[in-house]
Amino acid sequence: MRDVTVAIDAMGGDHGPHVTVPAALKSLARDPDLNIVLVGLQDVVEAELRTRRGKTSSRLRIHPASEVVAMDESPALAMRNKKDSSMRVAIDLVKSGEADACVSAGNTGALMATARFVLKMLPGIERPAIATEMPTVKGHTYVLDLGANVDCSAEHLLQFGIMGAMLVSALEQRDAPSVGLLNVGEEEIKGNEIVKQAADLLRCSGLNFYGNVEGNDIFKGTTDVVVCDGFVGNIALKSSEGLAKMIATMLREEFKRSMFTRMAGLIALPVLNAFKKRVDPRRYNGATLLGLRGIVIKSHGGADRFAFEHAIEQAIREVRSGVLHRITQQMATLHKDVA
Repeated sequence: MRDVTVAIDAMGGDHGPHVTVPAALKSLARDPDLNIVLVGLQDVVEAELRTRRGKTSSRLRIHPASEVVAMDESPALAMRNKKDSSMRVAIDLVKSGEADACVSAGNTGALMATARFVLKMLPGIERPAIATEMPTVKGHTYVLDLGANVDCSAEHLLQFGIMGAMLVSALEQRDAPSVGLLNVGEEEIKGNEIVKQAADLLRCSGLNFYGNVEGNDIFKGTTDVVVCDGFVGNIALKSSEGLAKMIATMLREEFKRSMFTRMAGLIALPVLNAFKKRVDPRRYNGATLLGLRGIVIKSHGGADRFAFEHAIEQAIREVRSGVLHRITQQMATLHKDVA
């Protein structure tokens, strides 16, 4: 198993080093071939390491950065004015080859803008897309884009389909993962003109294109990959998160309604815990910014240690599986066929 070096924006997110440092230490303990660079305010990171009884070593080092990008900061201003931020320096380490991947729980817009500016795009890819796993009755599916691109052309959706398929192919060793195009109906006549054009392009792409899928198909696990623009994808993601919270709240209320329901809740506790584990959003933390000339993983800003560990693990998996190489190869093949 190859060594992997991950640069972590230690200051990013709602909790900063209180989450990123212990998650890094846990990941190092679990993976002997992992190296981590903690990027941030040196005194703060060192203090957190001491608190967690951790110390620097050949596998864990601190790379100082003098600035921090706030969660509500303008992406353009952050990119232009904070060139020594923990976020920017972590991405710079990927650019220079000192790190194989970057993980940040910081400002999404700033991370996307900075990563695109520093790393540039892979050949044939015009825009990066945010992709992540979502739980299904069959396991999980990857959905993209989840908010990076509100307005997309048919060609952009084609590129998202290729990137998503290559991501699944690399991570899960599948030769021909299925790709669905999110639409208002399964029929070919449904959807706006851009979606119809995208469907035509996907059919001719050489991918295992399933056809149109509807919103409920995401959770059925109808396809391995679901493609949509960032406007639709972000709404789908936030709606599913809201639904999950509503179900959890309602279940708690119902089980607390009476002594009888409290007893029923105790009996059902093993089943409820198993269900909670299957849909726990922390297990799906770590969205990948696909299309860049480097691996960048976005953790949820409010992630706890357990969730941030999963974001680190996603970065490791993408490096070892050669996701970037697969996307580059597939785009080259597509352009050769078109030519």
